[in-house]
Amino acid sequence: MELTGADIFVRCLAEEGVEYLFGYPGGAALHLYDALYTQDKVQHILVRHEQGATHAADGYARSTGRPGVVLVTSGPGATNTVTGIATAHMDSIPLVVFTAQVASALIGDDAFQEVDSVGITRPCVKHNFLVRDVRDLAVTIKKAFYIATTGRPGPVVVDIPKDITAHKTEYFYPETAVIRSYSPVKKGHQTQIKKGVELLLSAKRPMIYTGGGIVLGEASASLTAFVRELGYPITNTLMGLGSYPATDSLFLGMLGMHGTYEANMAMHECDVLLAVGARFDDRITGDLAQFCPHARIVHVDVDPSSIGKTVPVEVPIVGDADTVLQDMMKRVKASDTKPDSHALKSWWQQIEQWRGLKCLTYQKSDELIKPQYVLEHLYELTGGDAYVTSDVGQHQMWTAQYYKFEQPRRWINSGGLGTMGFGLPAAMGVQFAHPNDTVVCVTGEASIQMCIQELSTCKQYALPIKVVNLNNRYMGMVRQWQEFFYEKRYSHSYMEALPDFTLLAESYGHVGFKITKPSDVEGVLKEALGMKDRLVFMDFITDQKENVYPMVGAGKGHHEMHLAPCNAVVPTDRELA
Repeated sequence: MELTGADIFVRCLAEEGVEYLFGYPGGAALHLYDALYTQDKVQHILVRHEQGATHAADGYARSTGRPGVVLVTSGPGATNTVTGIATAHMDSIPLVVFTAQVASALIGDDAFQEVDSVGITRPCVKHNFLVRDVRDLAVTIKKAFYIATTGRPGPVVVDIPKDITAHKTEYFYPETAVIRSYSPVKKGHQTQIKKGVELLLSAKRPMIYTGGGIVLGEASASLTAFVRELGYPITNTLMGLGSYPATDSLFLGMLGMHGTYEANMAMHECDVLLAVGARFDDRITGDLAQFCPHARIVHVDVDPSSIGKTVPVEVPIVGDADTVLQDMMKRVKASDTKPDSHALKSWWQQIEQWRGLKCLTYQKSDELIKPQYVLEHLYELTGGDAYVTSDVGQHQMWTAQYYKFEQPRRWINSGGLGTMGFGLPAAMGVQFAHPNDTVVCVTGEASIQMCIQELSTCKQYALPIKVVNLNNRYMGMVRQWQEFFYEKRYSHSYMEALPDFTLLAESYGHVGFKITKPSDVEGVLKEALGMKDRLVFMDFITDQKENVYPMVGAGKGHHEMHLAPCNAVVPTDRELA
């Protein structure tokens, strides 16, 4: 049976089990949109900006583990997706982005709404394709989904010229994709696993450090069992939160620039470090010359290019996180060597001293709303059971610090690229994936305005997202850096001429609240969370001068932390010397 390229496109999506297609139509994509009109297996979600489509698909993917799918038109439609594609690429999120293209005969002629989508996206995708023949369309789509979801996941772009969507060919969708040059490793090398376990069991001051790879690799259960078997301390990166239960006594909190004192100090003083699904990025390591100076490192990652890229590694293990951890667990249980209980007890005593500083203590107020106070109440009222998205800045860090994530895929944020505007459209994708669950977007007055038009999408599809806007009338993290490092020269960080967010939300047909008193915080959150069928926008007017602590300054070691003024000032090693 011969079908048009457009009909083949729709059938391929159905074969892949695609639930939602986030997109925005345009001239070059009209054959595809016409084919969507005549079917009911794939639901198209009309966003208000193509960047919103990519972030929504991203949120869907992060919360489900399935690939997010996007369809946009050529030219500006394609270029508007680049920020979202780069966001997914930095955090290894599986997306398949279909960009329509001008007709094949016009490519290279500067035709109306023509851009080189393949060339533009090449630096920020896992792979991309330009379909030249309708007979290649189905197999290309199969390859795109395979590449996006295997190995280290990531976004794949498929550029489809308009004439290809009109041409006909016999329909056939392959069951598997065969790519000679692409064969991701899943099983770790057993000799390397043996070496890693032996080193780990010999540790006097062990530490386990895990990142987003645990979440992406569905390895949380294996990680939790492994950590509890050993009784070793564990920390998560920003992207790894929820991969290990936050309320467990072995968990030291998040590490890095705004990590806990105990997590950063334990990293600094450990003698053996197991890193799984983490890439040692600069927000974790601080000054590389001072990073984990005593540690022998075992690094597990599905992407061999990530191992040894930033820090020297003694035992590299390439493989799927879940499979490797299960193999490590078998060897730990079978080994005659057990962790040194005396050394481990001494190590935990040291950690408890660091933990005793209570580095997340902040100065409460009866007059000003503290953002930490809002998030503490949000956690209590949701029981830690909500899906929480965030934008980027101070509110993102406070959420990571004060909302205790017990499960993976509940914390949805832009880590690597740090994309303002991510939170609301990502929450849309999450809400579509989990229609009966509570979805909260934590944002700031600067971030929310970047994709605020998606409030219209939320209205169209009746998405009951709860927006927590921590409004300090500044680009908060920019202001904090200007206070610390630029002698309080607040250059262009003050958000003048802000809208009345309550009225703005109401103009889109949603419920809006403006909260100015700490005494009203709990009541408004309760009322909002009780509205199961409405989007509620809560504009919390917070303390403008509040900063995120702890903080590791630029160029400092990860053990050199600024603590909150209400906490003890901890001397650095240099000051002690």
